[in-house]
Formats: sequence, C-alpha cells, structure tokens
Amino acid sequence: MKRKIIIAALVVAAAALGWKLRSAKDFRYAGTIEATEVDISARISGVIQDYRVKEGDIIAKNSLIAALDCDDARLAADITRKDYDRADELLKTGSLSRENYDRLKYRRDDAALRAGWCRITAPEAGRVLYKYHEAGELISPGAKLVTLADLSEVYAWVYIPHDLIAKLSTGMEVPGYLPELGGRQFPGKIAVINEEAEFTPKNVQTRAERTRLVFGVKIIFKNPDSMLKPGMTIEVKLPD
Repeated sequence: MKRKIIIAALVVAAAALGWKLRSAKDFRYAGTIEATEVDISARISGVIQDYRVKEGDIIAKNSLIAALDCDDARLAADITRKDYDRADELLKTGSLSRENYDRLKYRRDDAALRAGWCRITAPEAGRVLYKYHEAGELISPGAKLVTLADLSEVYAWVYIPHDLIAKLSTGMEVPGYLPELGGRQFPGKIAVINEEAEFTPKNVQTRAERTRLVFGVKIIFKNPDSMLKPGMTIEVKLPD
C-alpha cells in the first residue's frame, strides 16, 4: 500500500512538473496597445466656419479638418498680391528698385501663407480621438482642434525579466495575440529595448511581481485594418 502511495505521488509530481514546463514555454507577456497621437492646432485666429470631423472618424491624409472664417487674413493676402503685381510692372520699366521689389514679394508670400492657414488639414491619416471645439467658436493661434491617432502602426510595452533580455534584439519578429478575437495572431517587431532596468509598473496585479526589476521592451505591430485599438490588451510570445 505504501509503495502504491509513493508511486501515485511520483506520478502526480511528474504531471505537475510537466504542466509547469508547458506553462512556462507557452507563457505570454501582456501589454496595452497604444498609438502615436498628434494634436492638430490652429496657427491663426478666426471663427470656425466649417468643422468637418467628429470623434471616431477615420480621415485620410490632407483631408480638411476645419475651415476658419479669417477674412482679415484673406484681405491682406489680396492686397499684398495686387501690390506685388504693380511692383512687377514697375521693376520691368526700371521705376522700382530690386530691394523694394523683393520686400513686396516677401509680403505677398507671407500673407498668402497665413491665408492658407485658414484651412486646417490632417498631416497624416488617422482616427479622430478628441474634438475640442464646435463650429461658430472663435479660436486663437495654438488652440487645439483635434487629436489624431495614427492606427496604421501601433505599439505595446511589455516588461521582461533580466534573464531573458540577452535573447532579444531590436528588429526581432515576435507574435502578438489578441484574446478578444480568440487568440488571433498579429506579427510584431521589437523596436526598443530599454538600457536600464526598472521596477515592474504598478498596473501589474500581484505585489510579488511588482517587486521585480525588469526591462521595458517596445513592440510595434502593423495594423492595416485598424483591428488593434488603443487600450486593448495584447499578449506577446517571446523566444524560449
């Protein structure tokens, strides 16, 4: 009887060891999806005449975000353009110096540039995360209009124990898995490995894990269909 108990205990121990090894092999590091955010601001004061976007919209590069009713800037651009046209004729007849001609040309170009600022466009494609004003409001230079997130490429930080860092290198491809989609796989690539260790971030659940020194590793994911969104949890499988 005693021998049977010992054999049973050994079987249980072996099974537990096998499960532990498999679990360690299949372990995934969790991170939170983030995206590069860009604040789009006005360069000139004016009343918002046309606000083309709302929160959640996906917009293309160079698409119109807002148009300002800045009549003073357009008037200045028209006046300086006419002054330059007259100066061009005077220069041809020798009635205007090159210095004065160049000065008027600069004023024309500067006024045209400022008038162009009345139309605020998207520097890159992305999703509108926040919208800060409404049509009809008067805004000043530097006022934020929207915050865009570039979702074509997203990233997540995972925190790796010291012993595993030697196995990683920038440019290494690693798979990411999305639990919400039944573990769908997304190809990722290591972009940054922090040079210095740090304490595990406080958002890790257990106190024991928060006491460990770890290295932050940034992993980027291509996201052509915008399936990965900021705030989602992604699980990353690293080399054994």
